[in-house]
Amino acid sequence: MDTRYLLDTRRRARGAAKPLVVAIIVVLAVLVIGAWFLIIKPHQEMMAEDAGGHPSAPMATAPGTAPAPPANVASMDVNQLLEEARRAINEQRYLAPAGNNAFEFYLRVLAKQSGNQVAADALRETFPYAATSAEQVINARDFNESQRQIDLLAKADPANFTLTILRSKLDAQRKLQDKQQQQVIDQQKAQQLAAQRAAAEKAEADKLAEQQKVQAAETAQLRARQARAAPQPVQQAAAAAPAATGQSESAAAANSGKTSDAVLVKGAEPVYPQSALRAHQGGWAVVAFTIDSNGRTSDVHVTNSQPKHVFDRAAIDAVTRYRFTPAMKNGEAIPTSREQRIEFNL
Repeated sequence: MDTRYLLDTRRRARGAAKPLVVAIIVVLAVLVIGAWFLIIKPHQEMMAEDAGGHPSAPMATAPGTAPAPPANVASMDVNQLLEEARRAINEQRYLAPAGNNAFEFYLRVLAKQSGNQVAADALRETFPYAATSAEQVINARDFNESQRQIDLLAKADPANFTLTILRSKLDAQRKLQDKQQQQVIDQQKAQQLAAQRAAAEKAEADKLAEQQKVQAAETAQLRARQARAAPQPVQQAAAAAPAATGQSESAAAANSGKTSDAVLVKGAEPVYPQSALRAHQGGWAVVAFTIDSNGRTSDVHVTNSQPKHVFDRAAIDAVTRYRFTPAMKNGEAIPTSREQRIEFNL
C-alpha cells in the first residue's frame, strides 16, 4: 500500500475528530451553565429567602449599634424565632450581641423543634461567616466575648474543625498579650531600677562633694587659727635685736674681762598642737634649759604646765631651736641655766 495514501487517510481522520471534540466541550459547558441556573442558583436563592437574606448582605444598622433584644424571647414560637433570626442575619448579628443574635435564635428553634430544617441549614450556611466574626473578636483581644462566641459556635456544630483553629488563636492571643504585658512590666522595672541607681549615684556624689567642701573649710579654718594662735615668748623682743649688737657686746665683754648674762639672738615660735586647736584649748608651759658655752640649748625639759602634757612637746621643740650669745665670766663663755614660761592662747 502506498505510504502517501496512509498519511492522507490519517490526516482526514484527525480533521474529522476535531469538530467532534469541540462539540462535546460545548455541550458540557451548556450543561454546566444550565445546571447552575436551573438547580444550584434557585436552591441558594431559596435558602437565602428562608434564612432572611444572604449572609453577606450589608448591615442594616449603623456600625457599633445593635437593636435591643426582644423582651419575650422565651415565650416566642418557632416562626417568631425564625423571623428574629432572619433579621439578625440581615444585620450580620451572627453571634453578638449576647441574647440578640442569629445563632441563639436558631438554637432556640432547634430546642423547640429539633428537626427544623430551616434552622439547621441556616446554622450550617452561616457558620463560616460567624467564625470569621468570632476571629475578629479574638484579634481585638476581647477574650471573654471571644470565649462566649466560640462556645456558641460549638453548640451549633461541636465537631467543626474551625473551632479548634479558633481556640488555638484565642490561646495564642492570650499568651501574646501576657508576654507583652510582662515585657511592659519588666521595662518599667528596669526604668525604675535605672532611676533609683541614678538617684543613688547622684546622692553619693553630692554627699562626697559636701564632705570635701566641709573638709576644705575645716582645713582653712585650722590654718587660720594656727597662724593666729602662735604664742609670743618673752624673749621674742630680745630676738628682734640685731645679732651684731649681741656679738659686739660679747666681744667687748671678753676684751674687757667683764661678766655678762646670756643674750637670745635667735628665737623660735612653738607649733600649736593640732589636738589643742581642734579642741579650742589654750594653756602654758614652763621650760627649764641650759645654755651651753657655744650658745645652744641643752637639757630642755618642762617643769610645769597647764593643762598637763598638752603643750609640753611644742614648748620643748621651740626652746631647743633657740640660739644665744653665751654668758661671759671674766671674759670667758660659761654655761648657764634658765627657765621660761611659754603661753599658748587662741
